[in-house]
Amino acid sequence: MNAMCEEMKIRGIDFVNEFSINVIYKGKVVGDYFADFVVGDVVVEVKAIRSLGDADERQLLNYLRCTDKEVGLLLNFGERAEIKRKVYDNELRGSIGFC
Repeated sequence: MNAMCEEMKIRGIDFVNEFSINVIYKGKVVGDYFADFVVGDVVVEVKAIRSLGDADERQLLNYLRCTDKEVGLLLNFGERAEIKRKVYDNELRGSIGFC
């Protein structure tokens, strides 16, 4: 991740590293998530695992639910490179029990 940060700096890409996301339940902050990056309006989560699974995708969707961001990228630099794009419509925000 440090190398990725350096490369984005070199290329002049504005980003936030370790982006803090409040988890709110019934109006009260009950914890925090930390997304790896936010680049513009995109939440980026980086993995280095054998292959991406459902839990990794759910993690990214939870990040989107708890922010005003609607697009997320899941990058895996494991056994083989993988990229998954997830979209969450902000109009759905009120229909879940947290965030």
